[in-house]
Formats: sequence, structure tokens, C-alpha cells
Amino acid sequence: MDNRTNTIAGWVLGTMGLALALTIGGNMLVKPIASEKEGYPIEAPAEGGEGGAAAAEEPIAALLAKADAAHGAEVFKKCTACHSVAQGGANGIGPNLYGTVGEGIAQGKGGYAFSDALKKAGAGKKWDFEELNKWLTSPRGYAAGTKMTFAGLTAGKDRADVILYLNQQGSNVPLPPPPAGAPTATDAKAPPAAGEADPGGKASPSVEGLGNTTVPAAAGK
Repeated sequence: MDNRTNTIAGWVLGTMGLALALTIGGNMLVKPIASEKEGYPIEAPAEGGEGGAAAAEEPIAALLAKADAAHGAEVFKKCTACHSVAQGGANGIGPNLYGTVGEGIAQGKGGYAFSDALKKAGAGKKWDFEELNKWLTSPRGYAAGTKMTFAGLTAGKDRADVILYLNQQGSNVPLPPPPAGAPTATDAKAPPAAGEADPGGKASPSVEGLGNTTVPAAAGK
């Protein structure tokens, strides 16, 4: 019995020793390949899309030069729950916005109770095109603590259209000159008139001006 047990134990130990020897020998013959980098790197897209950098937004002067007041009026419908824009209209949740462009920020409007946050942010300033553009981008970013709950207009075109529309509602402040080379709403050209050609034999196109239109946006509370 003892000899049999010893024999079995010997076979077990011998098998384990052989397995260990084979493992050590295998590692010596085949060196494991260590990856220099763990996993598979995933490259995130660069900010701003394919260009690799965020595109700079056009200045408000350039956007106003090609703004559409009719579209601005449509965008302004988002504001009518709190604002009116009619001449002599009453204040609501927000102030009446007739004649707002060019006015002092957080002033007038028939005694409307503007927030202290807007009074502080707009102290000594007027609702010119630049300030309106900043305000409409993010009212809370412009004046932290403002009563205005509207999140803002992300698209620069929508802001310009609304500002142009508001400007037509009792303000009519002259628009700022667009940057040199900036396209305007009058850049569209009509087809050449029949029978008219220049000395080189090319028809001379006529230019037809297209008027700017504007759309209102919620102005400060």
C-alpha cells in the first residue's frame, strides 16, 4: 500500500515538474511581445470640425449687412410670451421692446422693474448692436442673476435678424458699416440685359439691391 501511494505521488510530482519545465522552456524560446501602448488609441475629432480649429464667428456688423428682418420677426415669436413690440404697448413679464435699440440698458420702459443684475452689467451702456448681440447670445452669461429665463439664440444669423427687426420697431439706428469685403444683402446680381454687351463681347450684369429685413429678439429684463 505504501509503495503504491509513493508511486502515485511520484508520478504526480514528476508530471508537475515536467509541466513546469516545459513552461520555463517555452518562455525562453518564445519571448512574449509587450505592447508599448495599452489598448487601441481613439483619436477625438479636433474642435471646430475638419478645420481643426473652431471657426471664428462673424462680427455683428457683417451679419447685420446681410440680415433678414422678415426672418427676424419669425424668430421674435419666441419672445412674445414675455414681450410686446407695439408702440405704446404695455409691459408684460418682460418690458415692451418698442424703440429699444439705442436706449440705455435697464432704463425707462415705463418704470419696468429691471433686475439688479442687469442694471449692474449694463451700467453706463446702451443697447447698441454689439450689446444686443452679447445679450441675445446668453442673457444669463451677460448678466448673471437676470430675471430673463430665455437661454439665448445660438445662431449668429438669428440674432442679427432679430436685432434688425427690433431696430425697425421705433429705433431706426443707422447700421454699422460691414467689414471690408463682407458680403451684403445687395450682392445678388440680376442676369445680363439682352443686347447689352461690353467691348469685350461680354454682357454687363445689372445689380439689383435687396433691402435688409430684421427680426426682434427679447431685450433685457
